[in-house]
Amino acid sequence: MLVAGLTGGIGSGKSAASDCFISLGVPVIDADRVARLVVEPGSEALDKIAAHFGDHVIQANGNLDRSALRRIVFDKERERNWLEALLHPLIRDHILDTLEQLDEQGHAYAILASPLLLETDQHLLISKVIVVDAPETLQISRTMARDNIEEAQVRQILAAQMQREERLKHADFVLDNSGNEDQLRESVNALHPQLLQLAQEEV
Repeated sequence: MLVAGLTGGIGSGKSAASDCFISLGVPVIDADRVARLVVEPGSEALDKIAAHFGDHVIQANGNLDRSALRRIVFDKERERNWLEALLHPLIRDHILDTLEQLDEQGHAYAILASPLLLETDQHLLISKVIVVDAPETLQISRTMARDNIEEAQVRQILAAQMQREERLKHADFVLDNSGNEDQLRESVNALHPQLLQLAQEEV
């Protein structure tokens, strides 16, 4: 089974592109969703996080307070490295298990959607890179509207991510999302047969 990675900077439209693939019947593994699954209440990973960072990163309902944790690790490299060393192998194992199941089900190809696809070893799990791309000004305005946060905070997140030019260098396919969702859907619809053809060639 062909595995194509889907990535892009914050506010580029990864989720919208994922939805387009799902509507075509293509299975999409969302790495962000997997990241939430591995720290569910009762998980060993969540217990280790609480022991390391303190109970203030756990909400009253037992869930991880992701924003509190993000504030701690965002500008503390050592703490971020500790967290990544704990979570990345768990996320990778879960993704591998899911890919194995999808392969057994006979899917031609699957999408691994991940904001950190190129920054982590997740890129080793794929054979093609799809980058959802949008101008930085649009990324900023979309993120501000979606997350109700200040421009300075969005720019801080953008600065911490792989730069747009660098990300595009890794792309086998680029989905231009500078327009509306209908245009993005058309781009995905046009890419779909190309990926099916590649999947056939890999068999």
